[in-house]
Amino acid sequence: MATTPTPTKPGIDVLAIDLDGTLLDPSHRVSQRNIEAVQRARDAGITVLVCTGRGLGESINAIQAIDQRDPVMVAGGSIIADPTTGKTLHRFTLSHEVVTAATDLFHDVGCPALVMKDPSDIQYDYLVLDSDDAHPIHPITKWWFDDHKLRVNYAPHAHGDKHPEHSVRVGMCAESEISNPVSKQIIDLLGDQVWLYDFPCVMPDAHDGKIVHILELFAHRINKWAAISWYLKKHDIDPQRVGAIGDQVNDVPMMEQAGVGIAMGNAVEQVRAHARYNTASNTEDGVAIAIDAILNNTLHTLER
Repeated sequence: MATTPTPTKPGIDVLAIDLDGTLLDPSHRVSQRNIEAVQRARDAGITVLVCTGRGLGESINAIQAIDQRDPVMVAGGSIIADPTTGKTLHRFTLSHEVVTAATDLFHDVGCPALVMKDPSDIQYDYLVLDSDDAHPIHPITKWWFDDHKLRVNYAPHAHGDKHPEHSVRVGMCAESEISNPVSKQIIDLLGDQVWLYDFPCVMPDAHDGKIVHILELFAHRINKWAAISWYLKKHDIDPQRVGAIGDQVNDVPMMEQAGVGIAMGNAVEQVRAHARYNTASNTEDGVAIAIDAILNNTLHTLER
């Protein structure tokens, strides 16, 4: 009498997936193939964690598309939230002194500071500092705020921040010829106090001008892996039993620390350099291909 073979247990217990450039296609949507693959991973006993630079309000469409119930690591890992209630489970705050110093540097090059907030309890997503005629909000920032229906407050200076304990990130949006020199100044002034990223913004489909960069500062050593580590310690999970899929520089810590690091086909070189495996691009459902390789024990076919 034939017996049904016992399914092979997946080689990981947790799968961390980035959004932009990874789970999302260039139109910022989750394909049906990726949605079904994420569910197959859950059915196999894998906990799926969304790990994104977006805030919770900026991620809601993707979270709903995959029916996410497990925690989400948003705001670059500085907030761990329950997607079913919107409540914050843990946050890593950025000091008011760093926000003030960064705001001064941004102000010097004509840019307002964009302070991302943990919206729990205070009911707004961003505080914009020093925005006036001399320091206007970049059109890309305005599009992002409007497109995601974000709740935005304004203050003339950092000392006007009524909720500094809710600050998790401070950033600016500008063309690279402006952001790159500021990045160097931040490293010189605040290098040992912050975690810094400078990379291209998500752009509207209609944009045909220069590539615009987002400069982001977090508290020192706070990144997506810090949030994942918080979850792993809480549930006593070995980092070697974690898979991570990403494409941008803020995914590098996941690639370095996870037992199974998978770079998207459209990933930047820094991610590829730290990932053991490569999947297809976000236009080709690379996440679904990676998940199927994990579940079918064929990851070796994705080796670099």
